[in-house]
Amino acid sequence: MIDKLAFVHPTAKIGNNVTIGPWTYIGENVEIGDDTWINSHVVVKGPTVIGKGNRIFQFASVGEECQDKKYAGEQTRLIIGDNNIIRESVTIHRGTTQDKGETRIGSNNLLMAYVHIAHDCVVGDNVIMANNASIAGHVHVGDWVILGGMTGVHQFVHIGDHAFTAGASLILQDVPPFVMAAGSPAVPRGLNLEGLKRRGFTKESQRAIFNAYKAVFRKSLTIEEANAELAESAEKDVNVKAFVDFVNHSARGIIR
Repeated sequence: MIDKLAFVHPTAKIGNNVTIGPWTYIGENVEIGDDTWINSHVVVKGPTVIGKGNRIFQFASVGEECQDKKYAGEQTRLIIGDNNIIRESVTIHRGTTQDKGETRIGSNNLLMAYVHIAHDCVVGDNVIMANNASIAGHVHVGDWVILGGMTGVHQFVHIGDHAFTAGASLILQDVPPFVMAAGSPAVPRGLNLEGLKRRGFTKESQRAIFNAYKAVFRKSLTIEEANAELAESAEKDVNVKAFVDFVNHSARGIIR
């Protein structure tokens, strides 16, 4: 299943039923899990570990050295989970020693054409990054997040689970879970209610999350005042607790 025109380094570990197309380069210290399909003209450099059942399309660059000027050739790595789709010309860089030394991507994600994931990023599961979405170094993206096309995310920003950004959004501060963000710079535009409905959130949970959103974004309260108002609800609903905890632990501050 490895085309005769592909180059696979002798140290690379290739799983069962892996397809590697012509003119693809698989470098040193790369591991590729079972049932992964890699098209032609792909570059994968290590140390990189790619899980099972991934699909990587032409001209993607996976596991390249990062563009951080502090990087000095250290043995950092990239870890990718299972069943991801990585489309044309996606670029994903390894980590730096200034962080944990690795970039990590979960499972079941769709990275559309020209997406960029910079060094030391952490991307969860079931994430969609639409065409040309780019996240700078040290960004954390939670589970079930959708980043609209041409979204740009500033370094060190955290985006919570189930958040949504509109196309061409500029994200300069943290986006709490469940929130829809839009604009340049982005501001909150409500809750990702359609996403919550599709993922089976009960109406009771949706109301509780919406009340938390109102306390933080619509009542002109300080974070401390919002915390006091939401204390009882956070004890009863795990999603409200996740929302409140995210806001309280935001290092960059949240969009408002």
